[in-house]
Amino acid sequence: MNFKVTGLGLDKMRLDSPQSFLDTEEVEEGEDQQLLEPEAWRTYMEHRNVLREFLTSDLSPHLLKRHHARMQLLKKCSYYIEVLPKHLALGDQNPLVLPNTMFQLIDPWKFQRMKKVGTAQTKIQLLLLGDLLEQLDRGRAELDALLESPDPRPFLAGWGLVEQRLADLSAVMDNFLAMMVPGRLHIKHRLVSDIGATKIPHIRLMLSTKMPVMFDRKESVAHQDWVSLRWFVTIQPAVPEQFELRFKLLEPRTQQECTQCGIIPVATCTFDVHNLLPNRTYKFTVKRAESYTLVYEPWRDSLTLQTTPGPPGGPAPSRLGEPQSGPW
Repeated sequence: MNFKVTGLGLDKMRLDSPQSFLDTEEVEEGEDQQLLEPEAWRTYMEHRNVLREFLTSDLSPHLLKRHHARMQLLKKCSYYIEVLPKHLALGDQNPLVLPNTMFQLIDPWKFQRMKKVGTAQTKIQLLLLGDLLEQLDRGRAELDALLESPDPRPFLAGWGLVEQRLADLSAVMDNFLAMMVPGRLHIKHRLVSDIGATKIPHIRLMLSTKMPVMFDRKESVAHQDWVSLRWFVTIQPAVPEQFELRFKLLEPRTQQECTQCGIIPVATCTFDVHNLLPNRTYKFTVKRAESYTLVYEPWRDSLTLQTTPGPPGGPAPSRLGEPQSGPW
């Protein structure tokens, strides 16, 4: 690329010409070039291209935005312990190594201790993911500012530090991606008590993730004295799941109205709640039913709906509120 600015005729060019902006950028680069020898200038431009390529591919705004979205999703997921055979030889039909029978061999008290370990490990993992993502955001901002620096000389003088920063941020990104997947639980003590068997199975515990259960806000509708609720899971499980639906009347006015609440076990992703009061606001929450292997569930979806005041055919059903997080 030729960065000479002589003969551009800037004094004769109209300022509203699109070409004037391109030539102005070349003038600025030409002014920067005058601060360096030709060889140093070529080195400077090579280094700038390396930095620009890193910021547009390895650490692009679009990529960081995707990671932030995935991080928010992980904060809404449910985490479970999965019990697996440590080494299952091909053709080994020993029933003691099958997952569904291993639970019968695991000491319940020790397993409860491991669930606490799983809870702590999951919380730490989410905190570390958040910290790594913040490091990537800060690194992106620092490198952006460096790329926009008007003086090329500090950029060249500190290129060794810049290269180290690129390597560090690449390592942070690798750690972030590796930590996105829940890993193995570290067992300090044997979970299987002495069962008098000649061969005690070797097991391993893994943390597994289930996508959050979320209300379908388009299909969940309130009527005069009942509501029709729909929810979904982003990734459908291989086997049907059980759910727990809760509802309660907000701002009850009498003691009897305080009974307008309940907990309903549901085996599908749809349910109609009847015998509600007209023209009143209700809060609904949904989550998976309690499981023996659940270790951490920081979020559950909630939805607020208001029943209609008139007879059927009156005002259109209304939907209130956005997804909320909380223990209820």
